[in-house]
Formats: sequence, structure tokens, C-alpha cells
Amino acid sequence: MTGNILSPTSCRGGAVVWRRGKLSSIRKILGVSGYFRSLVHDSVGDNALTVARHQSFIASHLIGGFLALAVFPVYLAVMGQPTLVTGIAFAWLMSPILIAVFLSRTGSLGFAHLISAVNLTGLVTFAAGITGGASSFLIAWMVIVPLEAALSADRRVVLAAIGVAGLALLALVTGEVMDILPVARTFSQEPAMLAFLGSMSALVYAGGLAISVQGVYDRSEREIRRGEQRYRLLAENATDMITRHNARGHVLFASNASEQILGEPASVLMGSGLFERIHVADRPAYLTAFGRCLDLNAPVSVEFRVKKRGVLNGPEEEGDGEFCWAEMRCRPVSHDEDETSDTSGLPEEIVAVTRDIAARKAQEDQILKARDLAESANKAKTQFLANMSHELRTPLNAIIGFSEILNRELYGRIGEERYREYAHLIHDSGQHLLSVVNEILDMSKIEAGKFDIVAESFKVAGLVNSCCEIMSHQSGKKSIDLRVDLEDKLPELVADKRACKQILLNLLANAVKFTGEGGRVEVTACRVDGNIEIAVADNGIGISAQDIPKLGNPFVQAESSYDRSYEGAGLGLSVVKGLVRLHGGTLDIESVLGEGTKVSILLPINGKAPADNEAGEICSDDGAQMTAALAVVA
Repeated sequence: MTGNILSPTSCRGGAVVWRRGKLSSIRKILGVSGYFRSLVHDSVGDNALTVARHQSFIASHLIGGFLALAVFPVYLAVMGQPTLVTGIAFAWLMSPILIAVFLSRTGSLGFAHLISAVNLTGLVTFAAGITGGASSFLIAWMVIVPLEAALSADRRVVLAAIGVAGLALLALVTGEVMDILPVARTFSQEPAMLAFLGSMSALVYAGGLAISVQGVYDRSEREIRRGEQRYRLLAENATDMITRHNARGHVLFASNASEQILGEPASVLMGSGLFERIHVADRPAYLTAFGRCLDLNAPVSVEFRVKKRGVLNGPEEEGDGEFCWAEMRCRPVSHDEDETSDTSGLPEEIVAVTRDIAARKAQEDQILKARDLAESANKAKTQFLANMSHELRTPLNAIIGFSEILNRELYGRIGEERYREYAHLIHDSGQHLLSVVNEILDMSKIEAGKFDIVAESFKVAGLVNSCCEIMSHQSGKKSIDLRVDLEDKLPELVADKRACKQILLNLLANAVKFTGEGGRVEVTACRVDGNIEIAVADNGIGISAQDIPKLGNPFVQAESSYDRSYEGAGLGLSVVKGLVRLHGGTLDIESVLGEGTKVSILLPINGKAPADNEAGEICSDDGAQMTAALAVVA
């Protein structure tokens, strides 16, 4: 008795063996499926549904073709040498292999289905033509042609298959009426039996096609569900609130991010719930954004304030809670393209993504406040400069005038020699301080766009010679060789002569200042395309490479230590830079430390200058630094 009863151990062993056998079968099935998957063309990509269609087509055609190939030796062994008709039929039955290879190499599923439909129609027509024409028992197979083409999911291929099958039937009927078909072969079976066999075989094949269609449909449904789950997962876990609206703006769907942004569950926002939580003043912009999105059929953005917490007291009341700034980006969703629909391509719904921009708005407010503060500081600076112009120039003129009287001893000799030296120092210091004040005022005018450029035509040679004569006294004190090299027949320059004179004098003053005893300063002028280039070169102390980019900024000098050897506020070159740019020109500095410096300016001959509205922007960076420096001074 005990030999017939399975022990627990034997049951578990049997279960293990059964599981291993099942896993082995699954691996074999997956291996075959993987092989057919490897035959799919690379252009198909990772679209699971399209891959399934290609894989099903290749597998069915390869299996059908190889079955015909396997049956052919059996037929030879049983029936002997085949006839011509039999050979053609077997070759035709094997042709699906070539169609499967074509799809595997090209990836054109629609064209492969069309070839398959023509091939199947030809085979059925050939078989029906030798077995009775339109009354053949194989004529039921003609229905299979459009059914197989339906697997392509291409309406044009299906219509083409129907047309091919219809033409084949018409050809069979015509051939039978005109008596041009070959004599029908006779079979030992009854016609009813043959009709049954033909219809049954067609039914079995159609059933296989139906199963394939159902498999593709199930795969499509799974992919759609997976896609919906994937997108719903993204929508529910995104930090931005995702909403779907109808054409009237009512909310049809809202993601869970509404709790993070508004502190409200998504269900509260459905319908007009979101609209009622928008600030009354921002509702027109909200509705306008939806209208523009639908009219333009294009994405639209809108910013509005929305209630973050609390319960509404009414549709027009703000109620309790606070408002936060939000930005919504709307995108229209169109109808599916349908040739029979008059509304094809028109927006049907709107998908919107809303995010909290309270931090950005706070930053923008800070920027606006900083801008207002800067404008206020700029006005204070302008007022300070205006006051300084009056308060400093008046006593400076008195200091310079009376010190010059003492210097010249116009009202009698000064007894003590040191008093004469002190008067000379007072005069020089007053002149230096007055030049600094003038440079600051010029820089302020340039920055504010109030430096008027009065263009006139003048000769460059006269300007250069005049400036060199003015600087000859200072250069002579240091025994500096001041040279002038001008190109012959220079055209007249259309520019502000006073400003150009100030530019050249500042450049010459810097060159003489930073050139040692017995040095050399050379002024050149030549024509470069449609411009005049004026250059001032010296063999003085030079400038280091890291200091060159900083030159031209107000209150910046190459030697910035408190014990520097050369006096100056660092404004001369910044004034030159501003005046050159006001003329639409450029400034270039070349220098080697210990060898000398060359400053070149390029001015347009025709006097083209930037527009008036750009004048205030020319020295915006310089002006910011000057404002900061003046704030320290003040």
C-alpha cells in the first residue's frame, strides 16, 4: 500500500521537475521569439506595437514558406516526379520566405503586406484557374487577401488588397465566360467534399489571422495602458501642477502637485475651482491666455496670483488665505487627424503646466528696488557733481588767480624766497585739482548721455600740430623728443573738434607723464579704410598685461598703490574712451612693461555716431564704477 502513496519528498521532487520542464519550455519559446525579434529591421526602433507587427509578419511567412519546403520532399517520395504545374505551385508556396527577407532588410511593412497580398492573390488565382475558375473550391481563399492586409494597419494597403482580389475574381469570371481557362482538373472526391475542404482550410487560415489580429490588438491595449500609467505616474509625481482644460477653461484633470503649490487637493480645482482661486485682478489675463492658445493653436504663458490656502467666501471675494504668484504654460491639444472630420487639427483641449514662481517674483522685486536705489544714487551723484562744480570751481579760480599774482609779483616783490616757492606750489596744485574736477564733470556728462557732439569738418594735421604745440612746454621740461608723423593728403575729419582735441591732449599728457627724461613721444595719423587712425606712442614705463584690460575705467590706474610715483585720478583715459565711443570709434592699447605704450584711436571719417538713445548706455559700466567711487567721496 505504501508503494502507491507519494511521500512529501517525492511530491516536492515532482514539483521541482515540473517547474524545470516549464522553465525549459519558456526558454525555448523565448528563444524562438527572440530569434524572430532579431530579424526585425533596426529602423523600427523600440515601438513595441510596431515590433510585434513586424515580428508576426516575418514569423508567419517564414513558417509557411519552410513548411512548403519541408512538404516538397515528402511529395516527391510519394508522388514521384512533379508536373510543371505542381512545381510552380510549390515554388509559389515557398515565395513568402523571400517576402519575409524583404521586410527584414527594408523595414517597409506596408509595402511587404502589399507584395504579400499580390502574391497570395496570384497563387489563389492560379490554383483556382486550373481547378474550375470562379466556381473552384479554392475561391474562398480570395477572402483571405484583404484580411491578411489588415494586419498592416494601413488603410491604403487594405484598399489595394481589396482591389487586387476584386480584379483577380473579375479575371477568373471573364476567363470562364470567354472559355480561355485551362481544362479543370478532375478529383476523385465529391464537389461538396472539395468545397468543404477548401472552405475549411480558408477558415483555419482566417482563424490564424484573427488570432494574430487579436494578439496585436491585445499588445496595443497593453501598451496604451502602460503609457497611461507611465504618464499618470509622471503627472502625479511632478513638482509642477499639470492640468487639463476644456475649450472654456474648466479643469478636467489636475495632478497631485496642487497640494504642494496651492495646499488644496486636486478634486477642489475641478471645473471652475481653479478659476475661483485666481485673484480677481488676474482673471482677465488668465482667460485671455486660454483664448489666445486656442486661436493661435500655439503655446501661451501667463502669470497670475492664486490663493494658496483657506476657504473662499464667494466667487468674487478673496476670502482667507494668502496669494502666491504662479506661472502657467498652456499648450493646445488637437483632434486626431481624420479625413472625414471637418474639425481635423482644431484644438479640442488645453494642457497646462503651472509652477510656483514666488521666489522669482521676490527676486524681481529686489532687482527693481535695487534699480530704483541705483537711479536714486545716480540722481544724488548728479546733484553732488552740480554742487561740486559750483562749490569747488569758484574757490579754485580764486586760489589759482591769486597764487598766479603772487607768482608774478604784480604788486611788489616777495621778500622771502620760500613764499615764492609756496605760491608756485599752490598754483600748480590748484590747476591739478581743477583739471580733476573738469574730468569728473566730463565723465558724468558722457555717462548721462548729455555730452553734446557738435560735428564739423576740420583738418587732422592742424589738430595734431596744435595739440603738440600746447604740450611742447611740458615735454621740453623733461627733454622729451616730441615727434609728429602724418600721412600725406589726409582727408578732413567730420567730428567734434573740441572733443577730439581733448582726446589727443589727454593721450599726449599721459605719454609725457609716464616717459622719463630724454624719452620719445610720437604722434602718427593715417587713413585706414573709411577711418582715421591717430596713435600716440612712447618709450616710457609701459603697462603690465594684466593691467591693460582695467584701463579706461574711472579712478583706475595701472599703479594703484598709495605711494605711486605719478599723480592723477585715473579719469583721463576713461574720458578718452567715452568720447571715442560717442563718435562711433574704437580705442586700442598696446604696451610692454618697461618698453613703452601705444594708444590708438579709430574715428570714422564721415562722422557716424551712435543714436542719441544709446549715448547713456555707452559708459554704463564705467558710470557704475564712478558712481561707487563718488559715493565713497561723498
